[in-house]
Amino acid sequence: MVISIFFLDIIHTSYSFTSSITTSRRLFISDSNSRLFQYPPRQNIQISSQDSYSTPDEETYTGEWTSAERDFLNENKQKRQYIEKVLEEDEKNYRLKKRRERLGKYANVTTASEFATLEKIETQEREWEHNRTIELAKSVGVTLQSIPPRPPASSTDGEGRALTLSTEAREKAKSLGWDGGGVVDLDLEDDDGELDLEPSVKNGKIVTKAENVEGIKVGSAGGWSLEVFPGDFVVHRKYGIGRFDGTTTKAKNLNDEERKARDRRRLARLQRARKRGASEKQLANLKSKFGTDVDTDPVSNPQMSVLVVVYADATVHVPVERAYRLSRYRAGDAVIKPRLSRIKGETWAKTTSKVMASTAQLAQDVLALYATREMLTRAPFNPSLEGVVKDFGETFPFEPTPDQKSCFEAVENDMVWRKRPMDRLICGDVGFGKTEVAVRALYRCAVNGRQAALLAPTGVLAAQHYKNIMARMEPFNITVSMLRGGMGKNTKAGRILREDISNGKVNMIIGTHALLSHSLQFKDLGLLVVDEEQRFGVKQKERLKLICNGVDVLTLSATPIPRTLQMSLSGIRDTSTLRSPPPMRKATVTHVEEYNAEIVHKAIKEELERGGQCYYVCPRISMLEDASKTIKGLFPDIRIITAHGRMAKQGAEENVADFAEGKADVLLATTVIENGVDIPTVNTIIIQNAQMFGMSTLYQLRGRVGRSSTRAKCYFLHKDDILTEQSAARLQTMADLQKLGSGFDVASRDLEIRGAGSLLGTEQSGMAARVGFDLYMRMLKKSVRQLRGLDLGGVVRTNVLLPEGNIEGQGNMFVISPKYIQDNVVRKKQETAARLAENTETLVALTKQWKDDFGPLPTALQNKLKSLHLHACTRQLGIDLVGLIETTTEDGQVRHDGVLRAPGLRPRHWATICQSLPRHISPKGVNVIFPDRFTPSAEDLIIEGGTKCNVNSLLPKTSKNLLEDDEDEEWDALDQEEVEAMKEISSAVDVVTIDQVDLQQYPRLVIPNLGELKGNARIAAILKALLPAVKVVSQRQKEDKERAQLAAELRDRREAMRKRKKQEELMEKKKNGYYY
Repeated sequence: MVISIFFLDIIHTSYSFTSSITTSRRLFISDSNSRLFQYPPRQNIQISSQDSYSTPDEETYTGEWTSAERDFLNENKQKRQYIEKVLEEDEKNYRLKKRRERLGKYANVTTASEFATLEKIETQEREWEHNRTIELAKSVGVTLQSIPPRPPASSTDGEGRALTLSTEAREKAKSLGWDGGGVVDLDLEDDDGELDLEPSVKNGKIVTKAENVEGIKVGSAGGWSLEVFPGDFVVHRKYGIGRFDGTTTKAKNLNDEERKARDRRRLARLQRARKRGASEKQLANLKSKFGTDVDTDPVSNPQMSVLVVVYADATVHVPVERAYRLSRYRAGDAVIKPRLSRIKGETWAKTTSKVMASTAQLAQDVLALYATREMLTRAPFNPSLEGVVKDFGETFPFEPTPDQKSCFEAVENDMVWRKRPMDRLICGDVGFGKTEVAVRALYRCAVNGRQAALLAPTGVLAAQHYKNIMARMEPFNITVSMLRGGMGKNTKAGRILREDISNGKVNMIIGTHALLSHSLQFKDLGLLVVDEEQRFGVKQKERLKLICNGVDVLTLSATPIPRTLQMSLSGIRDTSTLRSPPPMRKATVTHVEEYNAEIVHKAIKEELERGGQCYYVCPRISMLEDASKTIKGLFPDIRIITAHGRMAKQGAEENVADFAEGKADVLLATTVIENGVDIPTVNTIIIQNAQMFGMSTLYQLRGRVGRSSTRAKCYFLHKDDILTEQSAARLQTMADLQKLGSGFDVASRDLEIRGAGSLLGTEQSGMAARVGFDLYMRMLKKSVRQLRGLDLGGVVRTNVLLPEGNIEGQGNMFVISPKYIQDNVVRKKQETAARLAENTETLVALTKQWKDDFGPLPTALQNKLKSLHLHACTRQLGIDLVGLIETTTEDGQVRHDGVLRAPGLRPRHWATICQSLPRHISPKGVNVIFPDRFTPSAEDLIIEGGTKCNVNSLLPKTSKNLLEDDEDEEWDALDQEEVEAMKEISSAVDVVTIDQVDLQQYPRLVIPNLGELKGNARIAAILKALLPAVKVVSQRQKEDKERAQLAAELRDRREAMRKRKKQEELMEKKKNGYYY
């Protein structure tokens, strides 16, 4: 009988919460009659532990075998033994094959020393390859460096910061794409007890555990940067959403010249070897190494550093010099990981087309919002009183941080030097000085004779502000009052205070939601400060819009809500950020752990032993009693005091005050202490059920401690059984972001987790999830820029360092003589209108009106108006500094040239201006200089006045397709230039001499021999040189404004149609009885 033996792999799939796939091998035997037998069979034949087989019938059969049956068994015994031997050998070979596939060069390792040797060699190879990747990146002008691994699931950093999210919690956090790196440790323990390699090995490579995976930071001198860890989801503009897997090197794609240079180098190497007497075999061996890893010649085998990105159907290698095309995937609208895009097909192209259509429509709405905001006007505050405001600032007992000084300047610009109402967000960490920015703004409003209000979300915070502001304002005779809950219009105190406010007897009002009541009327509200903006709901913000019509608004927040943050990032809302920590402040040690009474005992005990106090926070009032019993059970003699929002009138504030005086050891409270509680002796806070709090609340609660030089501790205690994916991600964020000044980063991470929603609409689902937030915002910026004709950013103020032309400071302010305009109110109004005139056309129209109304202009007023014309021109062109510099000519003569620094001016702007001038000739009398970092040729660009400008070489490529490679670099340059311009836009206000500024780093206009002129002749020369460009800019800005106004009208019509359609649908439902 002929027997055929073959094996099949049977795949079994079991479905549960996580699908798993297992494989088993079956032996099949075919006899000469084509009957198929499975080995082992399902019933009769089985393998014993002694590697033999038997038939159950033979063992259990008690009768006698016939001679034919016994002969058959004896004849087949040898064949059966052969089958068993084949099975054993195949199983051994199969296991060996799988082991080699998994372990590669580590497959034959049997001892730890052998493994250590191979591991050392591989580590050296990895380090060499990493250094080579860095050098290759550096050769193309890109910096590439490693980032320390993300915090592990349960470890302690150098400061003792414990991060102990449980495995289950970590997995939930990873479902949102957090902390993972996508690296899986393999279980290498073999059934036969062979060496279990640690760390894991996969495909012949050591796999670093997820908590030890280092990230990379890649960037260029131009300013773009990318931080990413292996396993993070990234978005490539052309290919879509992929997974970053690391960096490596690969052969460079060569052009014709590089290919010829390579061939010449290889031929030269062969010729040198032949001259040294190499044999043909040696030459062939050398030739075979060309282009391999052994070939390290940078010309013969040019390599490049690449970022490896895995997609659903392919792997893409992105050169590091083009890493700006990548961005981390941030969306947050979905709680699951994004689906990887496919390289093949049109899916990604269709997705981006839909998003681009959406951003184009949104760009129209953004322009409409710009137009609406610019149409709002109010009387700006008097610049002559800024000296008094600075004197008030001297009473601040601390030295302001650099970021605080920038905020002071930004708020002053908004309140004094702009006609439209201020709407600025101050984003700063807890205790970084946001309140001082607000206090100075409040004082400026009060000394200008207008009322100011500060709105706080809680009574505790309002009381804290009232106490501090009263102490600051009392020496300056500023009346400060507080309006809080319980002071309704029907109470005596509430009625009297409301009358004083409406009569103007109160200069400054501190209050809670009572400030939003309809019964409160202000006499002349000039400024509203909203503290902790994220704590107010939609209805309160709608009420704020009504109150703040024509009123300056200053918003303070450590962690703005996602939509507010998105509006700030898109430029719709002005934003200033405080990142500089106060001196002696230390980061809070953060613990994220599952709730355990032992942890509570340890935390409180350690704090009491060092003489401090503790906060214990619960999310619900109903939980306070159980928490109190728990603490009493751990510490029978401990003193506990309670604070929550439903206590009797001022009960919470009084208990907090008693706690601050040291009358208790633990303050057991709800989130009523989230804001406004500043007790330096409290340096430990325990948050129970931390998974129930939002990101902002968690961050604010952690900020309640660490208000002194003592190292503070914060415990976020959670319950794994009710932990959701988003709450796990929030807790992981608090563990990751523990540095001082990370409030803005926390808000950005909240934006990733929750999503930004619709930017201008009311619905809570946006388009960002489809392409990632970063790419979405880039599309929006490009759409807005394409709609605007000239995106040259102006400045609010120009610092003129000339004896003439300055309009700031004592003796330099623009004033009109009372003899010319006798009415004081009218005169002040006209002075303000002239001082803040947008352009020279407005000034000309204004002076014409003065001539008609008040007669011919006095000579002194005419000279002052020249200075105003100068400032109007410089503000339009983005010139923030004007002065004289000493220049040595080629023949050795010294002259004094006028220099006008314009941080926001770019070659494309000047090319656009010249394009509108006759024959594209640059304005005479002024040379324009652009540093190499802003020019396409990477060399300094000088455009001399009176010469023809090469417009085509300076204008960017224009295309409506965002994903075209040939314009990616151009648009990235524009984005970075805009960021740099915004950073430097107000940096000249405090400059005293021109030598304080390194002018070589900035675009600038130079007027030769300006120093030879005297007095008003200098101003006349500057105006003559700038007016041609200013006229072009004014015309473009006028066109932009008209487009924006048209967009506003279209938006209003579209909104009206939407509301009408919604009402009709509602009426139809009611009519048909479908709506109840």
